[in-house]
Amino acid sequence: MLVVVSLYAVLSGLLLRGRPGDLPGPGLGAANRITLGRAVLALPVGALALTADMLGATGYWWIIALSTVAMLLDGLDGRIARATGTETLFGARFDMELDAALIMILSLLVWMTGKVGAWVLLVGLMRYAFVAAAAVWPALRADLPDSFRRKAVCVLQGVALLVALGPIISPSLATLVAGAGLSALTYSFAVDVHFLLRRPA
Repeated sequence: MLVVVSLYAVLSGLLLRGRPGDLPGPGLGAANRITLGRAVLALPVGALALTADMLGATGYWWIIALSTVAMLLDGLDGRIARATGTETLFGARFDMELDAALIMILSLLVWMTGKVGAWVLLVGLMRYAFVAAAAVWPALRADLPDSFRRKAVCVLQGVALLVALGPIISPSLATLVAGAGLSALTYSFAVDVHFLLRRPA
């Protein structure tokens, strides 16, 4: 419980520090409130990852349930922002960072089950590796156009990790599913990097 409260406190501090003063609507706005609700569901999953060695089948089913709801709500925040004309860079960044953090947590949990090797951590680390590369490689900092492929792969990797986490899933099947998710993610990042590097300065 203390860990969850601490994570909520950190999230609150980050939001208060990074929230711009010109957000549309009262408070964070309707769309960002949905993203915040997703974070409320995702943070306990992060806390459970710290005690993964003590989780039984019931614990993993709870993780799968919370993560599934958080993922199902993904996209609703953006849809509401577009419908109400309240899209902001802050909202897009908030949504993206939450997605990345949840995928990192899930990949860590899959590894900790012992069913899949440490390579599954690449699923969660790849986005952060891209950010690190962009910090030293200016071409990678350019904006990318909207892509259905990118969104579909994001959903696919989340589903793959949740399936691999299932207590009834065998190590061989978990490895196959997680490997498929990693392959799709690697391809998607390769396409984006190729696009950015070939883009005229």
